[in-house]
Amino acid sequence: MIPRKIHLLTFATLLLSLLGSGVRAQSNSYSVNGRVIDRLSRQPVPYAAVVLAGQERTGVSTDSLGRFHLEHVKPGIWRLTVSSIGYKTQTTSEYRVSAATPFIEVELEEDATQVEAVTVRPTPFRVTTESPVSLKVIGMQEIEKSPGSNRDISRIVRSYPGVSFSPVGYRNDLIVRGGGPSENKFYMDGIEIPNINHFATQGATGGPVSIVNADLVREISFYTGAFPADRAGAMSSVLDFQLRDGNPEKQTFKATLGASEVGVSGSGHIGEKTTYLFSLRQSYLQLLFKMLGLPFLPNYIDGQVKVKSRLTEHDELTVLALAGIDNMKLNVDEEGENAQYLLSYLPRIQQETFTVGASWRHYAGRHVQTVTLSHNYLNNRNLKYRNNDSSSEENLNLRLRSVEQKSTLRAENRTYLGRWTVREGAEVTWSAYTNRTLQRLYVHREQVLSDYNTHLGILGWGAFVSAEYVSLDKRLKASAGLRTDGCDYSGRMARFWEQLSPRASISYALSDAWSVSGAAGLYYQLPPYTALGFKQEGELVNRSLDYMHVGTVSGGFDWRHGDRLIVTLEGFYKRYGKVPVSLVDHIPLSCKGADYGTVGNEALASSAQGRAYGVEAMARWQIPGRLNVVGSVTLYRSEYRNDTSAPWIASAWDNRFVVNLSGTYDFPRNWSFGAKLSAVGGAPYTPYDLATSSLVSAWDAQGRPYYNYDLYNAERLDAFAQLDVRLDKIFYFKRFMLGFYIDLQNVTVSKYRSPDVWMSTGEIRDPEAPADQQHYVMKKIEQVSGTLLPTLGVTIEF
Repeated sequence: MIPRKIHLLTFATLLLSLLGSGVRAQSNSYSVNGRVIDRLSRQPVPYAAVVLAGQERTGVSTDSLGRFHLEHVKPGIWRLTVSSIGYKTQTTSEYRVSAATPFIEVELEEDATQVEAVTVRPTPFRVTTESPVSLKVIGMQEIEKSPGSNRDISRIVRSYPGVSFSPVGYRNDLIVRGGGPSENKFYMDGIEIPNINHFATQGATGGPVSIVNADLVREISFYTGAFPADRAGAMSSVLDFQLRDGNPEKQTFKATLGASEVGVSGSGHIGEKTTYLFSLRQSYLQLLFKMLGLPFLPNYIDGQVKVKSRLTEHDELTVLALAGIDNMKLNVDEEGENAQYLLSYLPRIQQETFTVGASWRHYAGRHVQTVTLSHNYLNNRNLKYRNNDSSSEENLNLRLRSVEQKSTLRAENRTYLGRWTVREGAEVTWSAYTNRTLQRLYVHREQVLSDYNTHLGILGWGAFVSAEYVSLDKRLKASAGLRTDGCDYSGRMARFWEQLSPRASISYALSDAWSVSGAAGLYYQLPPYTALGFKQEGELVNRSLDYMHVGTVSGGFDWRHGDRLIVTLEGFYKRYGKVPVSLVDHIPLSCKGADYGTVGNEALASSAQGRAYGVEAMARWQIPGRLNVVGSVTLYRSEYRNDTSAPWIASAWDNRFVVNLSGTYDFPRNWSFGAKLSAVGGAPYTPYDLATSSLVSAWDAQGRPYYNYDLYNAERLDAFAQLDVRLDKIFYFKRFMLGFYIDLQNVTVSKYRSPDVWMSTGEIRDPEAPADQQHYVMKKIEQVSGTLLPTLGVTIEF
């Protein structure tokens, strides 16, 4: 099946070549329209210089209304650089110049120290005063053309330092600086999104494919430390993606046929003051998985909407919505030992999730106030019968229905005082969690049918204040902030003064090329609702849990060669405390969450500790309109212990090293080629307990082998490397754009060997023994994965 697919893709490549040489109706240039305004007053900035980044000879000035019209721009992905006397020079996000070029609005910030014209020195390598380290800004070029990522938000950031990945594939778990997938937070235009993946693992943040349509994303800010004070609950990373604004001048649409879905998106306006964005996608991932011979067949639908309205000259209202509907069936007809093993324990998963939010922003001179109201919802259902036989309820192993909801009201004010910027804010949250679970467990050498029903309501609150300072010569930048959070789950968690979260950062430019930066902070996270709401015998058994916390220190330097090249070196140290640890298997919750289903629904105690430390190096080279290369190396350790008297043990994420090298090159005639080489160290693993796994009562309870937790992470897998390549061809016509791409993941067909697993044959080897002492005859199944995964995509924008 796979070779035939490759032949089809080869034919498609030849077809694209013929099209590239035979089509003569393509457009050579387009115009770019927009306006430049003052960031605070919202008034137009007249006579500002607008140039094409990397092509400084191509530029114009704004008119008296701040509008500009840049003609004869070569099609492709570009940035603009805008400068004006009395303002800081601004380099925009990346935009695609085509028949559907958006209207570009640029906001300039006053610079009281600038009194004369300056030489324009654009740079795409941006950082903030609050996060001078551990922040990476990712633009459209990488979002659109990142090899192997399939335009998936979570996969795109894997090219950057500190981010590990699972070689097994089919998962989007973010493993950042030795932290687990439950330690990440996601925001869309400032509104929290609990999980950005379909078929989400409840209690963590991973899944197989993103809900977010990259067509709507303008830029990604990825924090691996030095988290902003207004972003609560993160311990490993914050992924903050900003959506594009709708087009105020025309209606544009884009249709995409990708690796796993077909989608349509649009951008336009309603009247003169309101713009909109939307997308709708339907997957055919189940066809791809069936072709690969996988025993689970996921299907999903998702949609996004953004509406932005200028209520007055100083007031804006933005409304956002994101929704996903998931249904994963089991492919019980799939044959083979590996398929039968997965079918023995995988449940059927159905989920519905959505987030809606509205944000009102008021510009009052040097003060900007923002009020945000949002609500998110997750309805998760898992169903599993022994041997997938639903003919009798006696075969029921799992029936779970769990609903999480959270409403948030947040208000903040930002004040610009020359070299100082001060921000303060507060928020109130209401969370509701319900869970009705019937689950067959193996406890104390016998099967137990657990039945619990939970309804939990939690009132939470938080507040923060921060200040940023920039010296007169702009060489010194510093910030300090304080945040606190609390909730009424328990008296311990209500004491918000025990969750004080200070943070500080500093950056100093030693020269035009060299700078040194550092940051430190203490960050808190509420345990997952699955843990807070877990019941045994009708009682909440985890009332004694505390907020988890991590203290982090990071520092390093960067060297920049103009606007083309940046090299960074950064070290980090993280120390975890109050991490929930299982009272059954004695494994911390932070070491779980990289599989389907739920985590946290068990008896826990806040006694575990953890630490992660390492060094990261990155080089990033960009030539606008031609080349983009990113290379990174991370060397680190990730460890934990159950209490202060226990020895340190390698955590589940202790891969020791991660290496990534990726790049894209734009050839003439709108061809581009990209490649990504990824390598990751072998992860630790725990051997199986064959004696327990072979027990009939134990196997029938969960349909998979049991680990020997006395040897937790005592073994280690081999390292793994993978090469992905991508070829793009775009045709720019006068009224529309047509694009094709071929993405080949794992072109070297590298094999990854996971620990061999044991599976029941269904034959009882000692039928004469008492029922609770009978054993199945077991067989070993070799776990080797790794195949070439080809993808052909088509887009049309008009």
